[in-house]
Amino acid sequence: MEDLTKKLIKYFKSLGIEVYTNTKARGHQGFFLKNRIDISTNTRKERVIPTLLHEFAHFIHNKLEPDMIKTGGLIEILFDLPTSDVRQFEQELLLVTNFVDENSLCHRLKTHKEQIKRRIKTFEAQIREDYPIFMRSKKFKEFDKYIKKSKAKYLLKYDRVKFISPFLRREEIFSIDSLEKDFPEMPRAFCAYIRLKSAQKKQARISKRINHLNKYYLKPTELFARFVEGVYLDEEKINLIAPYFYNRFFELLEKDYYFELKSVFEILETDRLASVS
Repeated sequence: MEDLTKKLIKYFKSLGIEVYTNTKARGHQGFFLKNRIDISTNTRKERVIPTLLHEFAHFIHNKLEPDMIKTGGLIEILFDLPTSDVRQFEQELLLVTNFVDENSLCHRLKTHKEQIKRRIKTFEAQIREDYPIFMRSKKFKEFDKYIKKSKAKYLLKYDRVKFISPFLRREEIFSIDSLEKDFPEMPRAFCAYIRLKSAQKKQARISKRINHLNKYYLKPTELFARFVEGVYLDEEKINLIAPYFYNRFFELLEKDYYFELKSVFEILETDRLASVS
């Protein structure tokens, strides 16, 4: 594993690429920008080679589309295909991404979002016990009138607030977790409403995060880089789940469409044969 890593880095450097393996890689496992590849020191040993290949794929893509960093690239150019073919088979590339990087499925975020949805329904049911016509989409007039005179109004924006009196420096801390204790006079329905609003904000943040990740993973440049990763990790699996793009990729690879990527796969194949002999 280590020998192959050294071979790849040596080859990348021979192409004029700066390779650094002692950085934080801008918070990622790896990073490519302007003929430079960074591999994070936090990257697990078994992930170093796939990450090197991923970032080198960006290098190759940059040759095909010099503005790919800004635009995200085009699958039509990456696989030299008409748009009609791309639309027909592009789901294959997403399946490859899901196989290579399980985080692309957003399982944890989606599970958390579902948990919050259930909490929102619970709070809504508690409110309707006292206000049967309550609707989340409409103003809660009774609550709005009550909350104006209470410090609890700040909990509509923050889950936890601290007040310090100007002269005596007396400290008060309020939290949505201790509403009944901090505001014993507040009706139960109003406590539930504050918690409902907090849960809605959390749900919106998770949705935003999921949308951001989906946008990132669906960029053609990322789909291509994970495709290259996938071929290294399990070529048979990639052929099985993405036969159209698998065949097209190797057809173009043999024609030197991907420039030096062909030499990289020759290095990988030589190393594989050496390891089984």
